[in-house]
Amino acid sequence: MQDSVALDGVAVRAVDATRPGARLRVVGRGFPGRPFAGSLASGQAVVVATGAPLPDGADAVAPVEEVESSPADDTGVRLLHPVRPWQFVRFRGEDFAEGQTLLGVGHRIGPGCLALLAAAGIQSVRVSQRPRVGILPTGSELVEIGRPPGPGQVVDGNSPMLEGLLTPLGAEVRLLPRVPDDPDRLDAALRDALPSVDLLVTTGGASVGEPDLVRPALRRIGASVHEGPIALKPGKPFFWARSGKCLVAGLPGNPASAWVTALLLVVPVLRRFSGVEEVSLPTVQGVLAEPLHTPGDRRQFFRVIMDRDGKVRLAGTQASHHVQSLAESNGLVDQPAGLHWPEGTPVQVIRWSLLG
Repeated sequence: MQDSVALDGVAVRAVDATRPGARLRVVGRGFPGRPFAGSLASGQAVVVATGAPLPDGADAVAPVEEVESSPADDTGVRLLHPVRPWQFVRFRGEDFAEGQTLLGVGHRIGPGCLALLAAAGIQSVRVSQRPRVGILPTGSELVEIGRPPGPGQVVDGNSPMLEGLLTPLGAEVRLLPRVPDDPDRLDAALRDALPSVDLLVTTGGASVGEPDLVRPALRRIGASVHEGPIALKPGKPFFWARSGKCLVAGLPGNPASAWVTALLLVVPVLRRFSGVEEVSLPTVQGVLAEPLHTPGDRRQFFRVIMDRDGKVRLAGTQASHHVQSLAESNGLVDQPAGLHWPEGTPVQVIRWSLLG
């Protein structure tokens, strides 16, 4: 590699072009892949294109817009402006140098990283294994998409929602068969799923009532269950468990609760599994277009719409079973318990579209 040309023009010796109107003789041309083979002497210039190696002897480039060709032939040029040493020259090693660390541990490889690795001639790198995530929906009330729900039944929308959230983050997501509220079948489903994934996400049955069977099932098969509830709205019934090397995230069944707990609690863990050092969720500052109030003793994450001007308003009804407000929202606002924020209050908005 060598110094190269930053734009179309003529390569010159700056000492020959310290005043406007300097006239130089063109001795050749240099292009990417077809460099000028000679060396510039006093009073000479080489026509060059962006990316071409800088000819030997040259130390500056005059832009083509500032160069006037000789009216008599194409072997002479007149420079309209003075030339500074090293102007419009790309220096060897200015992007990265030999021995430099290009991508450290915890750096997620995106398109720009692939360009960098290719430029450095690196064909392969060591990466973290993609986390294997299983999504296990539970509940006798669930039916698959496309099947009309009967009395007391609902369509399982949590599984595709969670798959859509976790797959772009690098996870290998498996949608597991739905399990009814039957202890034996739930035990069997958990025993089958746990050895094959790094993270198992269950939905439904996460609370501690009589029909909530997931925690007892995990205990029966020998998992360690970390009890809740958590002071979060929506998402209070969420819990963690561990079985061997597999981590289990027990999400509530209501879709807004499942979304909020997956975003706040599961996504950071998944990012850490992927080797990412910084797992905090991305936020941007906005301003409330309406007041927010959180009564009770649980911090609340409001589903909001943030417009291009940074104005933040509620995305409809905040009930945990409502999916329309979930679909319309593009962020969450975290408000501690017992606070009232008037219109115009600056807030931090969690924007899941910025995850990467």
